Amino acid sequence: MSDKKPYGLFEVTGIELEYMVVDRETLRASPTVDLLFKDVTGGITSDVERGDVEWSNELVAHVVELKTARPTTDIPSYKEKFASEVRAIDAILAKRGLMLLPTAAHPLFDPFTETVIWPHDNNEIYALYNRIFDCRGHGWSNLQSVHLNLPFANDEEFGKLHTSIRLLLPIIPALSASSPILDGKATGYMDARMEAYLHHQDRLPQLMGSLIPEAVLTEEEYYRDVFGPIGKAMAPFDPDGIMDHQFANSRGAIARFDRNAIEIRVVDIQECPGADLAIAELLVATLKALVDGRWASNYLQRAWHQKDLLAIFKTVIKDAGATTINSMEYLLMFGLDRSTATAKELWSHIYAEVGTELSADARKAISHILQHGCLANRILVRTGPHPNAALITEVYKELAACLREDRQLA
Repeated sequence: MSDKKPYGLFEVTGIELEYMVVDRETLRASPTVDLLFKDVTGGITSDVERGDVEWSNELVAHVVELKTARPTTDIPSYKEKFASEVRAIDAILAKRGLMLLPTAAHPLFDPFTETVIWPHDNNEIYALYNRIFDCRGHGWSNLQSVHLNLPFANDEEFGKLHTSIRLLLPIIPALSASSPILDGKATGYMDARMEAYLHHQDRLPQLMGSLIPEAVLTEEEYYRDVFGPIGKAMAPFDPDGIMDHQFANSRGAIARFDRNAIEIRVVDIQECPGADLAIAELLVATLKALVDGRWASNYLQRAWHQKDLLAIFKTVIKDAGATTINSMEYLLMFGLDRSTATAKELWSHIYAEVGTELSADARKAISHILQHGCLANRILVRTGPHPNAALITEVYKELAACLREDRQLA
């Protein structure tokens, strides 16, 4: 994450937020992020430098990413920085009748007819992916997420952080799920983005593994157990060596040894930056407690197999906070001494334990989620189980207003 001495555990956080560009009236996706960037810089580019927040694009032409220009020591300070960049982008887009749309999946988007692969920088990588997997699918072109990048300075720190992240991944969607509707229908999943993501690389399963990463503790083990199989799987499709194995790794958390960080990728984006940063603050505080062994030793955390964690994850992406977790052993990893609990009850317990470490804004946003349910839940309260396109459009226009005004959906 730095050219200098690597950052230590929890010294900084890197944050990326993804949004779709859509028509203000119809919500139809608009593959014009290159024109947005051209409006600002005067030329076609994949990155726009804007001080503390940068804009960029990856893979598809209708998604814009806002990210911390440098890893930050102060997550709460980025609430207004991200919100002001959202307003700036929205003002530019408004001139063409467009706007940003939040949530992790567009509810009416047809990936088979509307996907346009980014035709500019890095296109050879995206074209390779498209040849192998056909990127016209919800798991490729209709998934907007938050990426959290957390640093480690050496193998010992990597092992502790990776172990704790593996343990936390299964319950993150209970807080963050925001994608209940695809193709105009309620999917039965609160986190349909992650359900689609689980299957988008079935052709080469080595790239994702079990989504929950393997229990590896050092860079050497990671290269052997994760990057090795990825390289072998990709080789027949990539004779020119276009793809970097670090880029091809699609697990729910990926090690980036090029920048000494682990990137968490299972967080659905919310309706406003304030909610995204609140979740980021809570995840960081929870991981600190896990790394410090507050509830269970690092040794006990390490014993979990990825397939057992994946089983919990798969139930959580379906029912989010209402999921019943029947594993006393898993609940004990977070200090909850019960034989069974819902994911919401587990998060309420974790929040009671670490909430004092959060900013006042973050506490307010997390309390709202715990009281009213994840965003997917609140969306379905508005749309009902069998919504029509007009009602969906109305609800998602309200979500776009939440984004512009940096407020949570009631």
